[in-house]
Amino acid sequence: MQKEERYRGVIDWFGRNASAAETELHYSDAFQLLVAVILSAQCTDRRVNMITPALFEAFPTPDTLAAATPEAVYPYIKSASYPNSKAKHLVGMARKLVADYGGQLPSDVDELQQLPGVGRKTANVIASVVFDKPAMAVDTHVFRVSNRIGLTDGSRTPLTTEKELMRHIPAHLIPRAHHWLILHGRYVCLARKPKCDTCGLTPWCRYFETSENSPRKEPASFSAR
Repeated sequence: MQKEERYRGVIDWFGRNASAAETELHYSDAFQLLVAVILSAQCTDRRVNMITPALFEAFPTPDTLAAATPEAVYPYIKSASYPNSKAKHLVGMARKLVADYGGQLPSDVDELQQLPGVGRKTANVIASVVFDKPAMAVDTHVFRVSNRIGLTDGSRTPLTTEKELMRHIPAHLIPRAHHWLILHGRYVCLARKPKCDTCGLTPWCRYFETSENSPRKEPASFSAR
């Protein structure tokens, strides 16, 4: 199967079965989303959503978080992974955001990466979700699923995966495609045992083509979890 055909089939299936895909993190504004995404590094969205209500009540704005210390933030996020470093990053991010941007998140990916705790993946999430820019955030799910389906060819780095996906997915679909791949990896194309027998993408999946799988059942998607 040609790569163009694979992309067309995958994009069409997602468009018909997962058109409303969006982040599972809970937030009410751009600042809260940035905080949640920083906390989500090597931590589940479910855990982050348990942490953030009390955190946002205590530090609802960039100014209030900037005025805090990492020691004051730590008790609110201690159940997250790497809470000490994340507390420092959150306070540092808020201070730079207030000092350099008046508390308003920049829309540029490179500028976002100047904030403490914000790497390329986090910057791309903010650019796509908040500013609806064609930015592809590549996390472990996007990286794995893209390689497994055959959207990428043995990609070794998130940046290589990002560039390949950006070349083949129409720009206006990039923000949504990020969530398509994340959620498919989270609920269907699992790391250890993908649910090929109920996956609707098998007609275009390279992994399915080259492996022995259970008999097909009715296709399922992450929206039916």
